[in-house]
Order: sequence, then C-alpha cells, then structure tokens
Amino acid sequence: MLISRKELIFQIVLHLIVLLFFSFNKHEGGIDIDRAIFLLFYSAATVIITYYLMPKYLYKKKYWQFFIAFGLVVTAVILLEELVLEPLMFPNTKRGNSFPGVYLSLLGVLPVMTILSGCKFGWDALQKQAEIDELQSTIQESELQFLRSQINPHFLFNNLNNLYSYALQNSPKTPEIILEMSGVLRYMLYESKEQFVPLKKELEQLDNFIKLYKLQIEDRGQVRFETSNIGAGYKIAPLILIVFIENAFKHSQSGQSSDIEIDISVKMDNSVLEFYCKNNFEAVPSLDTVAKGIGLQNVQKRLQLLYPNKHKLEIKDENKSYDVYLRLELEKV
Repeated sequence: MLISRKELIFQIVLHLIVLLFFSFNKHEGGIDIDRAIFLLFYSAATVIITYYLMPKYLYKKKYWQFFIAFGLVVTAVILLEELVLEPLMFPNTKRGNSFPGVYLSLLGVLPVMTILSGCKFGWDALQKQAEIDELQSTIQESELQFLRSQINPHFLFNNLNNLYSYALQNSPKTPEIILEMSGVLRYMLYESKEQFVPLKKELEQLDNFIKLYKLQIEDRGQVRFETSNIGAGYKIAPLILIVFIENAFKHSQSGQSSDIEIDISVKMDNSVLEFYCKNNFEAVPSLDTVAKGIGLQNVQKRLQLLYPNKHKLEIKDENKSYDVYLRLELEKV
C-alpha cells in the first residue's frame, strides 16, 4: 500500500517515540534490548492491522470482521511471543519456559498496539477531513460560478425586453440605453470575475446600472441613490446589490405606470456596510412572481456561501412598499 512521504515520516517518528518510551529502563538509565525487540515485533503486527485490516474492514464498516481479525492478530502475536521469542531469548529460565496467562500477556501487547493503531486512525481521519474540506471548497466554488453565470442572462432578459419596446417606438434614447447596457455588461463579463472586487468599483457600476434604469422610468417617478461614509480599501462580492435594485425597478414598473418611487442608499459604519432599497408598487397578480424571482433566490444563496454568519438580510412587503435591508461585514483588500 502506497503511503505519502509525510505519513511515512509521521509513522517513523511515532514508532521511535513509542519504542523509546516503553523500552527505556529508568533504573539503569538505558534501553532494554529485549523490550525493544518485543516492541519492534508489536510494531510489525500493528502495521498489518493499520494498513491492511483497517482499510479492508473497519473503514468499510465491516466491524465484526475487523474485530475478529484484530483478535486473531493479537492472539498470533501472544503465541509467537510466548512460544518462539521468549524461549529463544530466555532459554532455560522461568520466563522462557512458562506462560504467564492471557491477562498479563494482553497487558504487555495491547497498550502498544492500541496507541499505534489509534494514532494511525487519527491520521486517516485528518486526511479524510482534509479531502472533505477540499471537495466542499470545490463544490462551493462551482456553485458560485453557476449562480454568477445566471445573473448575466437574467440582466439581459429584463433589459432586452425594455430595449425592444424603445426600438419599436423609435425612441431617441435607444442608443443611450445600448451604451449604458454595454458598460454594465462589460463589467459583468470581464471585470467582476473575481470572487471579491473593490467596493468603490462596485458602487460605480451600481450608479451606472441605476442610470440605465432611470432612462426607462423617465418622468414617471423619482429615483434616489445616495452613498455615505464609504471606506477606502474594502472589497465586496460583485453583483450582490445589483439584484435588489433590479428587482425594485421591475417590481415598481410591473404594477404602476406613474408615481414610481425608489430609494436606494449605501453607507458604512467602520467595516459594516448597510444597504437600503425601498420601492412602492401597486398589487397585481404577477407581482408576487416578480418579487420572488430567480434573482432574489440567486443572491440569497450567494450570501449564504460568501458571507456565512456575516450578513443579515431583511425583506418586508407591506402597505404597498417593498423594503430590503442588507447588512454585510466587509474585509479590506
């Protein structure tokens, strides 16, 4: 069975420590050669247990087979020790010619084999946990990439419909909308590929995105966007806040054609970012679908992955007002 270099070094050091500990004679201040030989014999038997029986039975949850095989190995070790090693090493002595009994034999064999096997079991558990952590990290990264990939089609779908309406009307604002869309898409496709981006860069693109949607509202309402106390050097996951803003515009416009009010604010308190987004709406049957669309599901999953225990999201839907409050604990670049 192939083992890594780290594990080989670990096993050598472990066996040496156990060898020195159990074979050291404190009365004479040296190593008992006979005890060292027995310990090497126990170590060899433990290698069979840890590198053959444990992978073959214990790790495959064949517990009865493992304990039976373990008992057979221990029995074989005791028999070989009492019938072969001791007569050879202590001929014509009481120790070489007598059997002390099962209990005393087990007291000599089990402590060493248990320590060595237990350390091997702990090593394997640590390696397995490392593999699980790496796999979870890979799965998380894949899920994040998938969730982020959904944002661009979602953005395109919503805005191409609006652009189509303006094109049918031959609106002079059509080229301006295309230009704004181009800038936002450039950021989404090329500049936001990292897991985290500078906060100020994200807010700049947020402002561009809001300008794009304000073109569609025209004089049908008011849109307010404010930022305050934005600290320098902080980073944020890209395309988080944009989902709530997109939802606010779509939510308001789906139910009413005038008196639209959307208030957006971003402020910081030390390293904590507080995001507020509020929009009014008129209740229609389709609005529930709008408010609970793919964008909100997407961002909630991303927040759980990227900011575990570091975010607070509150969404209130009452009195024809849809309020979003997001609190994020940010880190510096």
